[in-house]
Amino acid sequence: MSTEAAKNTGTGSTGTDKTTRTASTTRTDEETATTTPPRARRQRGTEKDATPQPVLHAIPSAARMARARIAPALCVLLWLFYLVTVVVALARGDALRDSTQLVMTIVFLVSVTLLTFSACMYLLARSAALPRFASHRRARRIALDELAARDQRGDQQGEGGASREPRLVAMLPSRSEDPELVRLSLWSVALQEFPELRVVLLLDDDPDPDDPEARESLERSRMLAPEIMAQLEPMRARISSAMASLRERPGAGAGTEIVMREHAAAAQWLRARAEATPLRTHVDAFFAEQVLRGLATSLDATATALHDALENDETPLSQARAEQVLQRLVNIFTAELSVFERKRYASLSHAPNKAMNLNSYLGLLGGTYREQRDHRGLMLVRLDEASAASAAAEGQTLLHAPDPEFVLTLDADSMLLPEYCLRLVHVLDQPDNARIAVAQTPYSAYRGSPTRLERLAGATTDLQHIVHQGLTAYDATYWVGANAVLRRRALEDIRQETDEDGVRVVRFISDRTVIEDTESSIDIAAHGWSLLNYPERLSYSATPPDFGTLVIQRRRWADGGLLILPRLHELVVARRRQGEPLRMAQRMLRANYLGSITWVTLGLLAVLTLNPLGGQLVTAQLLLIAAPYFIEMASDLRYLGYRRRDVFGIYGLNLLLLPVNLAGSIASVAQALTGRKARFMRTPKVNTRTPAPALSVLAPLVIAVGAGAIAVRAGFSSDWGTTVFAGFTALAALWGVVRLVGVGPAISDLWFGWMNWIWVDARRAPVTAASIAPVWSVVVDDGPLETIGALR
Repeated sequence: MSTEAAKNTGTGSTGTDKTTRTASTTRTDEETATTTPPRARRQRGTEKDATPQPVLHAIPSAARMARARIAPALCVLLWLFYLVTVVVALARGDALRDSTQLVMTIVFLVSVTLLTFSACMYLLARSAALPRFASHRRARRIALDELAARDQRGDQQGEGGASREPRLVAMLPSRSEDPELVRLSLWSVALQEFPELRVVLLLDDDPDPDDPEARESLERSRMLAPEIMAQLEPMRARISSAMASLRERPGAGAGTEIVMREHAAAAQWLRARAEATPLRTHVDAFFAEQVLRGLATSLDATATALHDALENDETPLSQARAEQVLQRLVNIFTAELSVFERKRYASLSHAPNKAMNLNSYLGLLGGTYREQRDHRGLMLVRLDEASAASAAAEGQTLLHAPDPEFVLTLDADSMLLPEYCLRLVHVLDQPDNARIAVAQTPYSAYRGSPTRLERLAGATTDLQHIVHQGLTAYDATYWVGANAVLRRRALEDIRQETDEDGVRVVRFISDRTVIEDTESSIDIAAHGWSLLNYPERLSYSATPPDFGTLVIQRRRWADGGLLILPRLHELVVARRRQGEPLRMAQRMLRANYLGSITWVTLGLLAVLTLNPLGGQLVTAQLLLIAAPYFIEMASDLRYLGYRRRDVFGIYGLNLLLLPVNLAGSIASVAQALTGRKARFMRTPKVNTRTPAPALSVLAPLVIAVGAGAIAVRAGFSSDWGTTVFAGFTALAALWGVVRLVGVGPAISDLWFGWMNWIWVDARRAPVTAASIAPVWSVVVDDGPLETIGALR
């Protein structure tokens, strides 16, 4: 999430920004297509249609909403009924005289309770989401046009005739991303219908890599900003000329004709770009169909409506309204894009995580800087207004970071629909929403994925979209870092500054854990701000296409929740002292969001492995507890355009991820004990398969074999409840390995995992800064004891 920009006129700042803007070569779509591998082979059981669900959620029926309200209560009642039957059965016998059986029974019942709690939280959240979908009404197009026109007038006025800072700056953090994927994200932001938009690509790669492929990828990423601006320029110039003509020749009929003509021309231009877009993947198809053609369809509808009005001699647009409508096109095709690389500067943090990439640029906002080199390296030195004016008068190249009211953050593998920024800023502008710090639309998954695993992982993403909407109903929203519009004033409230090795480090977004957005949500709430999930589908993000990539993503998601739970407790205590206690539902939903991965993983493992009292606790009543959860999830899947039976596939996927989630939870505990920050691992976005750790493949096989053995043993003992549960679990885990991981990839990952374990390369002594420095400099700068290291 970072921001800087270069005007379409070519003026700009320094360093990477200047280099990027003055580059004269551009890559055509045809050249790009020749450098990208062909699309992945489609597996059986996937969907070919890449059309996503509509922007507006289908209005749920009254019966569906009533059933949604009943489901959580029914789940609780079934759990209570199960506990009563267990207690009665135990009270009639002497089964608990054995201390081992007593402990196992308690652990088993606690595990069932935790699993039931998480199921109830899902049902509670969705029961609140459905009424939000039913009651949501979009802001009218004219209201959005008036907002854009008001901002445009403000930008043109300012003090002393000088233009104001942009109201919104978009920041896209990127590290080792596929340039073609970043290109799509940048285009989706550049076409936002927001006035004077500034877009900054925050490249976090090594600025001078030795690897030729990494260098080529970095150079291609650096060229994206000027390429997009150059491609937008002809349409921007045309629309600006039309606006000038409209203002020079006031008249209702002429104005309507100009607006109609330019909308039709803009739609034609967008369709031409869609035709020229290489359709290598379903992500490319989404960009072409939903971003480009979707916007073209909207503009065409306006042109057709105006044409019909003129044909029928109806009242045309007034002069003011014509300018408003035409301004929409100006906003669409006007964007300033630039690139910023924090690792070029010794004065900024180089911590290897997304949070510090964002924080580094956020800390620069509102300032003007000059590059200056000293013994530490290239530094950014902030100038006051007088010094900046003097330096500019002398022709010095400066870096100016805008001072916006709002900041858009977007992952480089995500895309926005064109109205995203305008609609969310319109919501934030409402007087009742003055204390909302973050507005977002939790991202949805791209459809039409070529692998079964990506399709099911995308289904879980879309289910979470519903859950997040329910969290907002209870004021328990968490920031989902893939996309959001942030209010700068709220960020300043959580600002922290530290001195690290002589470098001033500014933090707005916490980097203590690898789920920085989640912990920052608690920080924001602690300062009296709230967060909002807007009930529309306006953002989309990539889903891991293979098991190895999914392991990396989900392990990161599982690492950190336990560390943040104490912060939630502090928030609850602080709010109680302030006389604004959190509602019980809000506390439960927030706690479940943070800890459910851990206790669901441990609970499911306990239920699978423990067999207290010879399986007497696994009864039909126990299996019934899960019925409302799975029935309603199947209903939600159908509501989202999937198949009801996909609920069984999701169960198999979750069994595959049990060891991954357990590893993430253990990492959280280790971080709490050692105080060391977890290492940030980005989710790979590559066209080749990412190998999975051998243990992550072996563990589901162990689960399948173990559950199968339990089922067989229970069958011989006539323990039919355990037989059904364990047998189904064994089949689901085996299905997950065979159908989602794949037999070939699983064997490959196990084989290479074994080879890597037994074949260890000789260790090389690490080259430290001291070992390559002259001995005399080590003595002078560090002291005589450090010469030992320099002489080795």
